[in-house]
Amino acid sequence: MARSVAMASILVFGLVMALGAFSSQAEARAFFVFGDSLVDNGNNNYLATTARADAPPYGVDYPTHRPTGRFSNGYNIPDFISQKIGSEPTLPYLSPELTGQKLLVGANFASAGIGILNDTGVQFVSLFL
Repeated sequence: MARSVAMASILVFGLVMALGAFSSQAEARAFFVFGDSLVDNGNNNYLATTARADAPPYGVDYPTHRPTGRFSNGYNIPDFISQKIGSEPTLPYLSPELTGQKLLVGANFASAGIGILNDTGVQFVSLFL
């Protein structure tokens, strides 16, 4: 399991680097993110779930040094992609700040604990019954 996550991370990192090579040739209009905790940037802060990253040590390496809802100690993959294409980071789709011009940048729909199989979220099943 850990090996497959590491391989997926390496693949995504490679895609980010490839995107950087082509970013001068194409202009990005909007960036929409879908996924799980690897790319969640705070949607779970607005959901009634136990899968949360709103307390230390999350965010210790983020510029504000405070938890942001990202399941990392700093930036996550969509943040690096946004930087590489010269755009603002996407906001969580549930954020009250995501209106007007900020919506034109894109939105992040990722949520930690999400899965396509019923078995993947078994630890959170009691919240949905």
